Amino acid sequence: MPRTIWSGAVSFGLVTIPIHVVSAREDHSVHFHQYHLKDGSRVRYRKVCELEDREVQQSEIGKGYEWSKDQVVPISDAELANLPLPTAKAVEIDAFVPLDSIDPVRLGDGYYLAPDGQVAAKPYKLLLQALGRSSRVAVAKWAWHGRERLGILRVKDDVLVLQLMHWPDEIRNPAELAPPTVEVSEQEIDGALALMDTMAREDLEGDEFRDTYTEALEQVIEAKRENREPAAAPEPAERPGQLLDLMAALNESVAKARKDRGAGAAEVHEMPVPKKQARKTAAKKAPRRRPA
Repeated sequence: MPRTIWSGAVSFGLVTIPIHVVSAREDHSVHFHQYHLKDGSRVRYRKVCELEDREVQQSEIGKGYEWSKDQVVPISDAELANLPLPTAKAVEIDAFVPLDSIDPVRLGDGYYLAPDGQVAAKPYKLLLQALGRSSRVAVAKWAWHGRERLGILRVKDDVLVLQLMHWPDEIRNPAELAPPTVEVSEQEIDGALALMDTMAREDLEGDEFRDTYTEALEQVIEAKRENREPAAAPEPAERPGQLLDLMAALNESVAKARKDRGAGAAEVHEMPVPKKQARKTAAKKAPRRRPA
């Protein structure tokens, strides 16, 4: 059973569902410690009081908000736990919306909600089945880790998922990142769509969707532990220089994608070259006339 990271309740109108929260993902990344290069001993950080210049224990440490350079407002854990918020001890459902009405850039980590005890089983199942039939997600708020959170409740494999969501004012406006005004031809769009078709699939299940960086790092660690030379890094793939012919690049990409997907023998139709571009190509190939 995964470790519970938060316990509380889901508030759905007058219905209260006791739940506990577990992480929906596992961390498989490789974690390093810091060591002294001279003798290999661990390097650790210690909490030191600036005024007394001595290390302090955790029991001596409290929270505070720096109001100004000379004034700190202390805040205790009890005061944080008793904030006058309806979301302090519950996941409060405020609305139900279509999932496609939420920009994915606002979504964060996901957590599984499990019913806390037999008494929670029926209201949990009620919300689960109602959400599944409604084709909507629940928008909820709750207090966690020192701040009020926004998120959605959705259904996954007969379990409720609580997905963190950023507040609207936390999302940056991407307008300044938009590309400069350029014209894209219909032939170029058709070429891009043809490439997308060759790369399309029904799901993300496959050997290529794995963390090859962590695998390579684990192999290096194992080799060094056994006093072996780590495998040499492969030569980086040659990157094309300045893109001069977009249509040619799209056609080449379509052919390569079909070959990589095991469709190398399939017939590959080149995208039609725009007439304007064809005239330019013909003009470049025309022999220069010598003066009489």
